[in-house]
Amino acid sequence: MQEKKCKFYKKCGGCQLDMPYEDQLEYKMKLEQKLLGKFSKIEPIIGMYYPYHYRMKVQAAFAKDQRTGKIISGVYQSNSHKIVPVDSCNIEDKKADEIIQTIKALCKDFKFIPRHVLVKHSPTTNQIMVVVVTQTPILPSKRNFTNALLEKHPEITTIIHNINPYDTNLVLGPREEILFGKGFIEDRLLGCTFKISARSFYQINHTQTEKLYTEALKEADLKGKTVLDAYCGTGTIGILAATKGAKEVIGVELEKDAVKDAIQNAKQNNIKNIKFYNADATDFIKALTESNKESQKDNNNKTIDVVILDPPRAGSTEAFFDAVSALAPKQIIYISCNPETLSRDLDYFLNNKTQTKENNKANKNNKNNQTYKITKIQPVDMFPHTTHVETVVLLSKAN
Repeated sequence: MQEKKCKFYKKCGGCQLDMPYEDQLEYKMKLEQKLLGKFSKIEPIIGMYYPYHYRMKVQAAFAKDQRTGKIISGVYQSNSHKIVPVDSCNIEDKKADEIIQTIKALCKDFKFIPRHVLVKHSPTTNQIMVVVVTQTPILPSKRNFTNALLEKHPEITTIIHNINPYDTNLVLGPREEILFGKGFIEDRLLGCTFKISARSFYQINHTQTEKLYTEALKEADLKGKTVLDAYCGTGTIGILAATKGAKEVIGVELEKDAVKDAIQNAKQNNIKNIKFYNADATDFIKALTESNKESQKDNNNKTIDVVILDPPRAGSTEAFFDAVSALAPKQIIYISCNPETLSRDLDYFLNNKTQTKENNKANKNNKNNQTYKITKIQPVDMFPHTTHVETVVLLSKAN
């Protein structure tokens, strides 16, 4: 099952580990041990049986080669805006790569060069989204272009024209027009169906995402409990928690479009025990704690039993953990894509640095309120051939 050695490895920078897969897993276990071993035992990393062509989201940059005048497509070289021409990739979805190469050929006929092309392909529904990104609203003969692309690839289920006039690192711009289909695709994950739009954040490795979320939820005590899903995005893990016996799930997300998708995803799966709020997670938790203080006299406060957080690579903040500490849930599930920031956050939280003056005063009657212990650290290899590793950490109240 060994793929051919990548011919773009030294130029591209998309992959950082040029070694046998077993050695990659050993490398990542050593990294986890170095950064997280001081907290608890680390479970063996969960790898992939076939660690190739796992990226269900593929994006390519386009440009004209200044030397030959030909249109090229590929990825940016590390720390530069130079495009490395790539026609196929060992970690990208094969069908997505084929579609991108077809578009590159069509661009010559239709006399335009997109800035980027984005392809999303669900392995469970086999639905395919193609997003053509241009700098201006002009897409020459867009109807004929759409028909020509569909003739070559009738398996495509939706095509979108996105306009991005800004010179930033963002691939997608604020405007889009649906040229064909519904403008979104769907993917099935652990029994639930999720809508994926062009801008939606959705894990790119379907096989490992199922393993990651299964590990995150299986050790938690969710039955009959109230769960707070901070950084909930489009609601994936919160919706899955709602199907695992939770009494109520509260999802909090700062991105307004993601909240809209989350609400739609809950309706689509007929999940009625979940609510989503468009808010900053830290501010929301602080407001909830204050509300509970006010309602304690009426014995009407809302107890949060489990907090789930899946922050970006930068990790969370001290203010967030201060807020969680005051909320005092029975369990915390931290899903991290960066062991360095995970180590920093755990060090802050577990070393009682969350004991603010206000919290210390509140805890005089309950000294164990802030004491947590790690009951499991589980690494999952979400991105083979890269240095990235996902980690699930379960923290439980020590009392």
